Amino acid sequence: MVDYRQLMKSPQIVALLVIAMTLSCAAPPDSRSQEPTPRATVSAGEFHLDGQPWWPTGLNAYQLATDWGVNAGCGAMVDLDQYFGSLPDGAATRFNVFQQLAVNKFTGQLDFAPIDAVFAAAERHDQMVIPVLVGQDGACEDGQYKDRDWYLEGWEQPTAMPLSYRDWVTTAVERWSVSPAVAAWEPIGEPETAVCGTDDCHWQFRTCPADSAEVLREWTDEIGALIRHRDPDRLITAGLLGGDQCGLVGDGYKLIADSPYVDVLQYHDYDDAGFLPLRLAQTDKPLVVTELGIAAGSCQSLDDRAVQIGERIDDYRAMGAAGAMLWAFVPDPRPAECTFDIGPEDPIRDLPQMSRAG
Repeated sequence: MVDYRQLMKSPQIVALLVIAMTLSCAAPPDSRSQEPTPRATVSAGEFHLDGQPWWPTGLNAYQLATDWGVNAGCGAMVDLDQYFGSLPDGAATRFNVFQQLAVNKFTGQLDFAPIDAVFAAAERHDQMVIPVLVGQDGACEDGQYKDRDWYLEGWEQPTAMPLSYRDWVTTAVERWSVSPAVAAWEPIGEPETAVCGTDDCHWQFRTCPADSAEVLREWTDEIGALIRHRDPDRLITAGLLGGDQCGLVGDGYKLIADSPYVDVLQYHDYDDAGFLPLRLAQTDKPLVVTELGIAAGSCQSLDDRAVQIGERIDDYRAMGAAGAMLWAFVPDPRPAECTFDIGPEDPIRDLPQMSRAG
């Protein structure tokens, strides 16, 4: 018969118990060690997905995190499984991950459920997303245009929402960096560093100081370092419009492109790609046309627009762009109006160019 009291006095057993107790009380491992290896990468100036060449196509679907039962929303609600389930393999979706969409409109407190649901649906359908952490014009948030002072210090200051922008970026990246669906983080959509001349910052009364590009580059480096510290291997994309906006004029675009915290450049095409050749010449990094907007509805047929978009995507490839995304998916298109709306049944969705993801 085993004498358990005597056995427990054994030096070897005591040592084992001490080790076991120490391990049970130890702090959990750093969550970063549990993060997946990013699926989207850049090598030799080219995109790769799961180690294979990738020329991403897809949609902007800014309103995916709208949930009228929780947040103030940004457009109509979307059936997330229906949306992600309708996409071809290797597609990319760019959507808003604004702080306002994580604020419960009844309590004023942070409530991540609507944005969590988007990441979860993307993962269920093996899709990739580009989360945009704030917009330049304040739409779907506080309505405030971000001027030069915001880039100098305002982004770190308290806001009417629970967190400053800096703290929101920290919170968002730490929360969703574990998602394999994240292709790249976009700190801000369409940044400009202009000085406002009116309360509403109307574009006709803005001025652009000579050092505006340097101000934008310094901010790009600061916010990029913050993101990279929390998600070291994930791509970061600069959400640049790509025209002659304040901070991008002349060599300003190149200055931003040269940041070590920018892996992927952008161009937003509402001007027949007028500046695209110049922007492609200013960088060796991948440049994706993340917004191509061509209107249809009352102004032209959806079928005619689909033909134009297919031709434009072919042109982007020939020019050396690294991908193309369309503006913008909505669940409730307005066919009687002239808009950029792309609905669930739009013929664009069936273009061969939209499924050529590799």
